[in-house]
Amino acid sequence: MKLPDVAVPAGMVWSSPFAKWQGSLGGVSSLDVAAAVTSRALADRGLAPERLTGLVLGWSVPQPEIFYGTPLLAARIGAEGLTGPMVSQACATSVAALQAAATTTADGDVRLVVATDRTSNGPTLVYPDPNGQGGAPTSTHWVLDSFSRDPWAGSSMIAAGDLVGREGGFTRQQADELKVLRHEQYTSALAEGRAFQRRYMVPVEVGSGRRAVTLEADEGIRPVDPESIAGLRTVDPEGIHTFATQTHPADGCAGAVVATTEAARELSGGEGVVRLLATGTARVGRSRMPEAPVPAAREALADAGLTMEDVDLVTTHNPFAVNDLYFSRETGYPLERMNVRGSSLVFGHPQGPTGLRSIAELVEELRLRGGGTGLFTGCAAGDSGMALVVRVED
Repeated sequence: MKLPDVAVPAGMVWSSPFAKWQGSLGGVSSLDVAAAVTSRALADRGLAPERLTGLVLGWSVPQPEIFYGTPLLAARIGAEGLTGPMVSQACATSVAALQAAATTTADGDVRLVVATDRTSNGPTLVYPDPNGQGGAPTSTHWVLDSFSRDPWAGSSMIAAGDLVGREGGFTRQQADELKVLRHEQYTSALAEGRAFQRRYMVPVEVGSGRRAVTLEADEGIRPVDPESIAGLRTVDPEGIHTFATQTHPADGCAGAVVATTEAARELSGGEGVVRLLATGTARVGRSRMPEAPVPAAREALADAGLTMEDVDLVTTHNPFAVNDLYFSRETGYPLERMNVRGSSLVFGHPQGPTGLRSIAELVEELRLRGGGTGLFTGCAAGDSGMALVVRVED
């Protein structure tokens, strides 16, 4: 989808650190995290809540009070007159939320996009079943059951990753080498006191007293070296992925401000803008989820009037190593020019905000290089994917 004349002011896409599964944020509502992180992000950037004209809230795991999600979050960040849609599209939630904001932004609008999720301690839903034995209810664990089985494909997500690996002829060694590369790239973002991450990362400070929680940096990053991961068993004896070459569930929040290009230039204070050029959406064959980022990217690039040769940098949501191996082979884009500051394969996957974090890293790396064209693409549940093309310019 070609997007209208919309942009993000430079510096106004952010992410919290990501917390490990059952870690520091495991007992904190993702709405509480969203309120704290968003308030801090807006204050640090000098953007008054009164300047906002709309809000899009993305989430994929229900939390207490989520029924009132958008207006509740708006009130908690000091924008009591605002409301807007809620978007839930699994791992593609970030791009879907940005698209929803971009396609409804007109002159004078300044829309806020917030994506937040807590995969830790996901809810168990109980459904009445009057026709069941003795009227006993049925139940499902929102997170665990979704991870373990796609009801249409009839298989798990890791099974999809290994299926694409086998069909593509990719090897265990290639997967291991990809993980080592992504970890080295992530480590570069930690240099000089995490100088790169501090460009976009907003600490989490939520609660008070004994219930106060502070998170300054990513939590749960696994140490990686070639010898240690080579000794791990694959999840499936016939597969290529180990626990090292797939992502881990996480908790976190991310956000962005979307406005017309003219308004974005004004809000950036002369620092430039990030033009949102186009999005792409794709669905591939049953249990072929890691393939979906390729057609999604091609659609987004075509709608933007571009090709892969025009792309300076790529970031991906890659829950499995095979995602990037397949993307690189199909597009010819070098693995070394993808995810140059790491990826969800390393820092984890809270679902809703994962894409926005990778987009923030894409934008900040392009800004450091003086601008250019970037592509984010990633897969999502249901063998689908979404992509976004951006251009960083003065």
